[in-house]
Order: sequence, then C-alpha cells, then structure tokens
Amino acid sequence: MVSYLESPAYRRIVVKLGTNVLTAGTERLDLEVMAALVGQMARLHQAGLELIVISSGAIAAGRHKLGLIRESKGVPFRQVLASVGQSRLMQAYDQLFSRHGITVAQTLLTKADLSDRLGYLNARNTLLALLELGVISIVNENDVVAVEELEGTTFGDNDNLSAMVANLVDADLLVLLTDIDGLYTADPHRDASAELICRVDRIDAEIERLAGGPDGIGGRGTGGMATKVEAARLATTSGVAVVISSGREPDVLVRLTAGEAIGTFFPACTTKLESRKRWMLSGLACCGSLVVDAGAVTALREHNSSLLPAGITEVEGEFGRGDIVDIFDSRGEKIACGISNYSSRDIAIIKGLHSDKIQELLGYEYGAEVVHRNNLVVL
Repeated sequence: MVSYLESPAYRRIVVKLGTNVLTAGTERLDLEVMAALVGQMARLHQAGLELIVISSGAIAAGRHKLGLIRESKGVPFRQVLASVGQSRLMQAYDQLFSRHGITVAQTLLTKADLSDRLGYLNARNTLLALLELGVISIVNENDVVAVEELEGTTFGDNDNLSAMVANLVDADLLVLLTDIDGLYTADPHRDASAELICRVDRIDAEIERLAGGPDGIGGRGTGGMATKVEAARLATTSGVAVVISSGREPDVLVRLTAGEAIGTFFPACTTKLESRKRWMLSGLACCGSLVVDAGAVTALREHNSSLLPAGITEVEGEFGRGDIVDIFDSRGEKIACGISNYSSRDIAIIKGLHSDKIQELLGYEYGAEVVHRNNLVVL
C-alpha cells in the first residue's frame, strides 16, 4: 500500500459528496452508490472517527421527483428544485445511516451564516455538539435562499462550503469526492497522456491553470476542479489536509483515512492550532478582556476546561456575544483568549456565580460556559 508521507492521524473528517458522485452521472440519486458510501462512513464512525458530510444532490433529487428532464436556468426555478429535493435527499441519508444505527442531522448553511460572527459561533457550537453526541451532520448550502451559489458566482457548488466547515470544526482531513480520480496534468477525457498529480505541496499559478477546466463530463454538478483547488487552498491554510479523489473508487474513504495515497493529496500548510492562534492572538479581533481567579487558571491550563462564570472576577471593555476576548489572571498575565458566549454586560451580571444561575439572572442561556473549551486557546 502506498501511503502519504504524513503519519495518518485523522480523527475528524469532513466528506464532500458531489452531485455527479451521488447520481452516478444519471438524472437521479443512485441509492446503491449512496449506500456504499454510507457503509464506508459507518465503518469509520464505528471505529471512533468523527464525520461531517457536505452533500450536494438536492436539485437532482427535486428534478427527478417532479419528473423534469429539461431544466430552466432561472435561479427561482432551481430554488424550487432544491426545495422539493432537499427532503428527499435527507430521507435517503436517514434511511441509509439508520441501517447502521447512526443518527443524522440536517444542517443548511449559507455563506452569510459563516460570515456573521454570531452565525459562525452558533454553527460551530452546534456542529461540535452533534459530533460529541455521535450524530453525523448532513450539511448543504441552503439552495432555497443562497442565490449566489445557484448563479455560479463566488461560492460555487459545495466545495468552498466544505472547506469553510472543515475550518469551522477544526477537521483533520477534508475529502472532496468527485467523478474523476484527482487533479491531472491535462484533461484526461481529452488527452490520453494526462497524468494524475498525486501530491500538491503548494497551490501556485501552474496548479490553478491545470484546474481551470471542468472536473466531470456528466454536467449535473455546478462545481469544477477549479473550485476544488480553491477549497483546498482555503482548507490547507487553516491547518486541514485535503484529498480530491473519485467517489467510485472502492472503499475510498476507509483507505484514505488509513493513509493510503488515492487521488490528489494537499498537505496542510500549518497546524490547526497555529492557524487558530494566529487569528485569536492577532489582537485585531479582540474586543475586551476577562480576569479570572486561581482556580480558573488551573482549570484552563491543566485540565483543558471551559471558562465558567464562577471563575471570572472582572470584566473589562464592551463586547458582544461571539466576540474574541483576552483572559488574564489576577496578576495581569495573559493566559488565554477565546470566543465569548455572552456579552460583557451579561458577564458582569453572572461573574462569580454558578452556571445554574444564568437562566434565572439573564432570562436566557447560551450554555453553561462563558468561553467553551472548543473556542479557547490557552497560552
């Protein structure tokens, strides 16, 4: 078995399934193909790996349900197809994963959801909570409202969405499954001498040129190889390794997560921690600070705990829920930074108190933690 140079240590994996994979190039979802892919993911899930699925296919499912062969190019019409097809897509996943005793959850996102600070925080917290519960999230662009994606402009299929989700949940690996083996030196459908590029250490102008054409001949998906390479750039700079490979390859997911070299591999350009630290520790996004007692310092540094209101002694500055805050000990030493679940005004009310008082004092609750450990960087 040929392996990637990195030692495989993939525990949290985002899998993006393109339309041409799910339909096998036909006019409808291919349940046999989906069952095989779900079976692979079930094996990984049962082995203790965490998975999130980014799935296309809603428009294809809607087209089949309505008995349409010819398709209008108008955005509203495609939104209708997505609306009809989304429930059928989820029904298929629910039934297939249920055979393996696995619960799935539907998550519809738009680019705006992840651009807004509260939307980013809510999406991250929800997806991480689902992973902790052993639930596999089926994520899709909300085609009913995401006009940009349907018009084929900036977002492009679900490729870039998958990279954003991989960054959002600190994934170890992003697998982009399509109907071609990976990135080639030329279009393999037109040039018999085209060779598969097994590894790309740096995405430069030449790699972008090679990715310029469509990645499949079926024509049912909206994303091409260019959007996959763009997604790889975003993910790898966030500390996530990426593979572009064929969804038709037998046991492709099981073999990839074992470290076998299949398709085109893009190693991460940095570690996830370094990427997250650069963002949080830059100071550019910091909106305030919290001072904590000795017990909280020990909990954060030695036990990888979340920051609870009971350990907070002071609140400095004005900030909102979802803003980044610095965390200091009583001597003024910066010990951590993270994303706050509560505003400065809220924290001023609940600081020093047990978490079970939050609902009573504020009239609402966003969780027991002021800063959850998943959104925290300890120095």
